[in-house]
Amino acid sequence: MAPLVGAGAVGALRIGGLAVNRMGFGAMRICGPSVWGPPRDREAALRVLRRAPDLGINFIDTADSYGPEVSETLIAEALHPYPAGLVIATKGGLTRPVPHAWDPDGRPEHLRRGLPRSCRAGCNRGRAIRRQSCR
Repeated sequence: MAPLVGAGAVGALRIGGLAVNRMGFGAMRICGPSVWGPPRDREAALRVLRRAPDLGINFIDTADSYGPEVSETLIAEALHPYPAGLVIATKGGLTRPVPHAWDPDGRPEHLRRGLPRSCRAGCNRGRAIRRQSCR
């Protein structure tokens, strides 16, 4: 078996002034089936998240609609206090009324409601980069 190669071996780029390795972790699949509800094996999901920084992954992509609100919560539980240099990017603008439904909702009032939920889930425990206001 070949030795493990860290995520940093593929190079890095800058996002909002932060250096991130090109190989990141998409947290969509740490939720239940169809990206709905909690994962079937919660402990396995937490182990995967905890292992990611050990492999050089310093960028995690998530969204409040993953679960909904499951992915962000698991990330905070697994990794907080966050390792230095870890970047967690969360997104908003979709609602999940039922499994398999992804309804766009980019209204400013929806985005304003989603931000505090993401913060309560733990996505506010690191450095935030505000790229655009919801005004």
